[in-house]
Amino acid sequence: MAKASKAKIETYKQPAGGWGALKYVAMNLVKEHVADGKGLRTLLSQNQPDGFDCPGCAWPDREHTSTFEFCENGVKAVAAEATAKRVTKEFFAQHTVAELMKQSDFELEDHGRLTSPMVYDAASDKYVPIEWPAAYALMASHLNALRDPNEADFYVSGRASNEAAFLLQVFVRQFGTNNFPDCSNMCHEPTSVGLPETVGVGKGTVLLDDFDECDTLLLFGQNPGTNHPRMMGELRECAKRGATIVSINPLKERGLQRFADPQSPVEMLTMGSTRISSMFIHPTLGGDLALLKGVAKRVIELDDAARLTGAERVVDTTFVAEHTAGFEAFADDLRKEGWSDIVEESGVSREDIEKLSQVYVKGKAVIATWGMGLTQHKHAVATIQMLSNLMLLRGNIGRPGAGLCPVRGHSNVQGDRTVGIDEKPTDAFLDRLESVFGFKAPREHGHDVVGSVQAMLRGETKVFIALGGNFAMATPDTPRTFDALRSCNLTVHITTKLNRSHLVHGKEALILPTLGRTEIDKQVAGAQGVTVEDSMSMVHISYGINKPASPDCMSETAIVAHLAEATMKHRNNGKQLPWLWYAEDYSRIRDAIEQVYDAFKGYNERIAHPGGFHLGVASRDRVWKTSTGKANFLVHAIPMDTPIHQARRKYGERLMTLMTTRSHDQYNTTIYGMDDRYRGVFGQRRVVFANRQDLDMLGLKAGEWVDITSVWEDGIERRADGFLLVEYDIPRGCLGSYYPETNPLVPLESFAIKARTPTSKSIPVLLQRAVVQHAQAA
Repeated sequence: MAKASKAKIETYKQPAGGWGALKYVAMNLVKEHVADGKGLRTLLSQNQPDGFDCPGCAWPDREHTSTFEFCENGVKAVAAEATAKRVTKEFFAQHTVAELMKQSDFELEDHGRLTSPMVYDAASDKYVPIEWPAAYALMASHLNALRDPNEADFYVSGRASNEAAFLLQVFVRQFGTNNFPDCSNMCHEPTSVGLPETVGVGKGTVLLDDFDECDTLLLFGQNPGTNHPRMMGELRECAKRGATIVSINPLKERGLQRFADPQSPVEMLTMGSTRISSMFIHPTLGGDLALLKGVAKRVIELDDAARLTGAERVVDTTFVAEHTAGFEAFADDLRKEGWSDIVEESGVSREDIEKLSQVYVKGKAVIATWGMGLTQHKHAVATIQMLSNLMLLRGNIGRPGAGLCPVRGHSNVQGDRTVGIDEKPTDAFLDRLESVFGFKAPREHGHDVVGSVQAMLRGETKVFIALGGNFAMATPDTPRTFDALRSCNLTVHITTKLNRSHLVHGKEALILPTLGRTEIDKQVAGAQGVTVEDSMSMVHISYGINKPASPDCMSETAIVAHLAEATMKHRNNGKQLPWLWYAEDYSRIRDAIEQVYDAFKGYNERIAHPGGFHLGVASRDRVWKTSTGKANFLVHAIPMDTPIHQARRKYGERLMTLMTTRSHDQYNTTIYGMDDRYRGVFGQRRVVFANRQDLDMLGLKAGEWVDITSVWEDGIERRADGFLLVEYDIPRGCLGSYYPETNPLVPLESFAIKARTPTSKSIPVLLQRAVVQHAQAA
């Protein structure tokens, strides 16, 4: 194992990327014991036409035939999956679940790849081996013993392929439920809910080619240097050709200041770098809706002035007249909105709002991108719709070099939703599913993530089956989620590596080892490829190249097929679909997808083309699939009575707003290491970033240890103890800290209106000196 960094806080002065990225690439290859010819071959096959799709982020690939198409965090994801370390039967024989629970999340996953199906033995408090047929029989017996199919929940992670996800949703709907909590519920759900009402489709409208033509980029609530580093190459090229890039984020992330491209010999040899953002705007946490409304208001003010003087209009009046509805009501609301509320609630000065507005109106082709900084708030749907409003004002949707660009996290989170992993399926989709497969699909909406945990706590969910992910740690209100999972009769995790969720188990539990994206998936018809959809609706195929970690590892698709076969043979008078036939050749599943979805016409033929194909997004072509048949301007008031407002009225300036965030050595809940070098944190994770003036006001100082308590009026104490204070450039009244360590502070009932995404970026909290003093290495 690579030597861990010494615990310290030290300002990082280098650009993002560069030699620092190459150093950490090498460290991770050594740590996972893949720093050899096999490791190099694996990396050179990443994101290539005849190779595998990165199991990390969903940023699209531009050049499928370039020498290498991977980034630092992509290497970490691949190295973690291709690791030579193994978790065997003997490992589980040596450790009880109680003993493993004492290990950190980093330590659990660092043990390596799972090799055998395991079942929990309560008498010994250990996982013991089980044969695959017995595992399927156990799951089927639990499912068939339910009084109601809605007593089972089926969680899907964004790592699942289109083929596995589609086959799973067919099985589960034939079984009789729409209970599909999935990772979308915790990240970009406000995008998926908000955009259909404004532009008709809950997806982005841009392709990578648009980055070649844009002159302005507005980056909202995201940190691409850590979360999707390959995006940095696009931003670098935009900056070098003179495009204006504005970073709108409470934190001044290093990757959006300067970037050294590891693929640029000149920058690497000269120690040079490229300036990325020319302007930084720092709204307060939860202030984006007010900020966006302020920019839109300024656009209307400038347009009104131009109209009175006969100057060129600022609003694209031709586009608005031809393609939109609701403009007059929206403009009237903006004129009435007071600047004092906009400035107060956004945390941005009027001067900076006007500067941002000038950048926007000057742009002829503007792309707006966003991440979870916009989506994990109570009013996230309204915020996304206000951003859409702003872009509609100047016709920046549906033309070259301009558009909406939500940047998804996990590699196939968007694809899973496209092929049916949706707890709220439309009637049109269910009608089509019924016509293709010949069974009656359930129509009642199912559980999302929050609903799933709530149902478990009420004793209504008896079986929980997870296709990937780390549900126990990704979800909010961690102790309550633990209680929820432990209340189940059976919990099942289909997974590549050990994580906390496998230890927080039901009365009976299974851990089922599956193939990784990098591994050869050999079925009856030969080696199989799986398909994924990236953030820009491009669908392409992925082939593993490595030998499976164990002969006992099965593909997700095969596991789903065998589970369906074992369960459904006891239902519907034994009549069932040919599940195992589908798993023999994944092209058969793609043919079925094509029958259900018109957008996938010619599926198998189209993925044979390097780079795959674009699914098509109607709003990109200015076709508006809304109730009005046009793009809709929607009026939203600035919220003035949120839980943050309520708590601040009670606690005054002592009340802080906390955002959870990733470290640089992290992907979702997977911890690759203990460093966050761009933010100057090394060898530790229990830190909280705070403004110097807030520390002075609270009588605290950097280097002290604090306990954090959540302010939520439901009688439940929520706390996270033992965090090191780090002075940081963050707006007054705001704090930042890592998840999953701070997930216990997020109330289960605190979620986005309409989308039900946990409000992990706006948690009202109080700080106090730690009751127990902690060592620096804690």
